[in-house]
Amino acid sequence: MSNPENNKPAYTPPAGGWGALKSSASHLIRSEGATKSVKALLRANQPGGFDCPGCAWGDEKNAGKIDFCENGVKAIAWEATTKRVDATFFQQYSVSELQTWDDHSLEKSGRLTEPMLYDAKSDHYQAISWQDAFAQIATHLQQLDSPDEALFYTSGRASNEVAYLYQLFGRVFGTNNFPDCSNMCHEASGVGMTRSIGVGKGTVTMDDFEHADAIFVFGQNPGTNHPRMLATLRKASKRGAKVVAINNLQERGLQKFADPQNPQDMLLFSSTDISQYYFTPKLGGDMAILRGIAKGLFERSQHDDSILDLDFINQHCHNFSEYKAAVMACSWQKICQQSGLSRAEIEQMISIYAYSKNVIFTWAMGITQHQHSVATVQELINVLLLRGNIGRKGAGACPVRGHSNVQGNRTVGINEKPSPAFIDALQARYNTKLPYRYGFNTVEAIDAMLSGKGKVFIALGGNFAAATPDSAQTYQALKNCDLTVHISTKLNRSHVITGKQALILPCLGRTEIDLQAGIEQCISVEDSMSMVHSSRGVNQPASDMLRSEVAIIAGIACATLGNEIVNWPKFAENYALIRDEIAAVLPEFSDYNARIDSKRGFYLQNKAALRIWQTDNEKANFSLTQLPAALGHEKPVTANSPTLTLQTLRSHDQYNTSIYGMNDRYRGVYGERNVIFMNRDDMQAQQLYEGDKVTINTVSDDKIARSVQNFKVVGYNIPQGCAAAYYPETNPLIPLGSVAQDCGTPTYKSITIKLTKS
Repeated sequence: MSNPENNKPAYTPPAGGWGALKSSASHLIRSEGATKSVKALLRANQPGGFDCPGCAWGDEKNAGKIDFCENGVKAIAWEATTKRVDATFFQQYSVSELQTWDDHSLEKSGRLTEPMLYDAKSDHYQAISWQDAFAQIATHLQQLDSPDEALFYTSGRASNEVAYLYQLFGRVFGTNNFPDCSNMCHEASGVGMTRSIGVGKGTVTMDDFEHADAIFVFGQNPGTNHPRMLATLRKASKRGAKVVAINNLQERGLQKFADPQNPQDMLLFSSTDISQYYFTPKLGGDMAILRGIAKGLFERSQHDDSILDLDFINQHCHNFSEYKAAVMACSWQKICQQSGLSRAEIEQMISIYAYSKNVIFTWAMGITQHQHSVATVQELINVLLLRGNIGRKGAGACPVRGHSNVQGNRTVGINEKPSPAFIDALQARYNTKLPYRYGFNTVEAIDAMLSGKGKVFIALGGNFAAATPDSAQTYQALKNCDLTVHISTKLNRSHVITGKQALILPCLGRTEIDLQAGIEQCISVEDSMSMVHSSRGVNQPASDMLRSEVAIIAGIACATLGNEIVNWPKFAENYALIRDEIAAVLPEFSDYNARIDSKRGFYLQNKAALRIWQTDNEKANFSLTQLPAALGHEKPVTANSPTLTLQTLRSHDQYNTSIYGMNDRYRGVYGERNVIFMNRDDMQAQQLYEGDKVTINTVSDDKIARSVQNFKVVGYNIPQGCAAAYYPETNPLIPLGSVAQDCGTPTYKSITIKLTKS
């Protein structure tokens, strides 16, 4: 029997509310640039302003003059800080010393101000001119034995314009090595959805949330990862839509929410129950839940002809009979055992789904970072298809992307597996031969660097060293490189894990004015609902030495390839010309420059939302994948050596690898990050008490010892057999070879561990 203390909430006020305002104010003050930050906030997510550099949640069509969230405040304040990391800073601190700093201390040092070259003899970064930096990169690239020895990594922060230019540079150079942050987050969504319905993006728009009768939220924590989503869910809940949360941790943001931008919520200290239904499966059990929902629908359809949308299925779907047989052959015992939920709980979900006309499924990393993540995404689509919940108002699939333009990057060509049609279009446009062979994804890129097949690593944004798994191997991979290059706004872990030579190239931030040839430029990004927005910064640049990401990539490309095939300097002077190129290669961007001027951007039409299936058989395909043979909690363990399944996650004072502070107030953690959240019954079984320190050890088959030390035990409402801890602190535990089947995403949400008391 579960201990009743497991139900004790870590944080009793609603998410958002005065707590969010207090936290926002604190971060603005600590940035030492409060005035500039407040000015910028008033232009965030507004027509003519800039798109928030945080999450990719869409804009409400009737959004007011204030449209930002607590974590948006943190991101903007973090960028608008008055602190600087200049040549004097690097004279003071050696790289070896900076390696001993924690991730929070590195980033809070401030904005990078000028290009820097690592000098291995002195162990310090030293100033270098932009032209000399470009020449260094060009020399290294030109000396490679093969273009495939170069790796071009991309973060989701990059705009459509620079992402297009970057992929064009890499492909003209001769490689499709474009590992990117998608490989580590929603790759399973893209692969699974493309197989099932012919498109790897969500099929819903923001308007659909206003017409949904039920919204199922799988494996995500909007209160921390995309807080503006809570306002959308709040509106849906208040008008009577059923919001169902399926998440293994009890997260405050999915329970109660007070909208900081709603005067009634703030003045009356009122809040909204976001999820009327909250289910906590065991890690990796979501596919079993979905299989149970499908099984229940089939069982009920024997007595109720309205349960399945047979007209839709007969007209649009393939493999229905085979799928039904696979589902019915799956036992309820297996479904309940693997999900960690009772049949009564799953039957409750079946009732909600079966008797709600229009249903949206949303999901995030809790679905996509397991070995069977592609199969789980396909099962999400299977269940939606059973009731025709794709291609109808108020219904559909909504993978919620993390970074603000990770979806746009993929749309304009950041993909290690480009389609032949895309390469054909580029070749026709630039009259040159380009590679068709697939390149390396993120994990494959690390393997390539470890084996000597990857020699030059260039990162357009991001923090590769902190975001990737198996930190010891990742660090060694970067050190093996002849050259590492990071295009960044702030100091981070990746800058102090250097190749034999290393460059830091500082760029403009999203909030800053971008002047090229005396003309102010705008960039564009795509959100999770396929809306493309323009973005114009409002703050003066942090340094006169900064260059835009577009100008930096154009400078590297020009130094490496010259201007015969592509006139790189022309594009750096006028981003509208890049948008013309995108429109010429990708027809969905026709009239790009004209459409980008519309108030809230324009919609990239999703074919599946029109019930046009761009699959080989032009049908929506039911997947026939079986449930995993056994998840971590199903495998036998010995009494003397119990194991747990660990997931890594963010704290509330964190966005991706950027750590804004040391608090996680919704989970009741303050001033620290080395904690492990455990079920109190598991603590009792292992004779652990609140506050005990433990070493976390990975259990794997590769014979490599992986551990992290001195983690404090925190009792939490999490299923037995499961545990959670923050990344990047626990990234050393994830084996490099532990990846999702069919897509290569690291299994950050399902690592088998053992604990030893420190």
